[in-house]
Amino acid sequence: MIKNSDGAGPHVSPGFLKLLGGYGLTTAEILYHMPDHPAFLQTFVWQDYDIAPEFPCLIRFLDFWRKELDGALHSVRVGHSKLLKPAELTLRTEFGLH
Repeated sequence: MIKNSDGAGPHVSPGFLKLLGGYGLTTAEILYHMPDHPAFLQTFVWQDYDIAPEFPCLIRFLDFWRKELDGALHSVRVGHSKLLKPAELTLRTEFGLH
């Protein structure tokens, strides 16, 4: 856990909250044509937490790429891993008996 900026009490990281919400780590290898030399391909690696199989974050990024950047997309290869699975989340409680 991370402390709040004011030092008062524990704070759960936003990434952990995304994992609990069903997000998983998504990596996309994007091949695109170089703007000045379209015959050459360049690689860009994108990584973020996203939800499979819809990948809304990746789709938003690729839409931004197509609208705002000069390098035309050639192909996108996606890998996804749900890092936190329900069976891995265990809560431990101790009860004291007098």
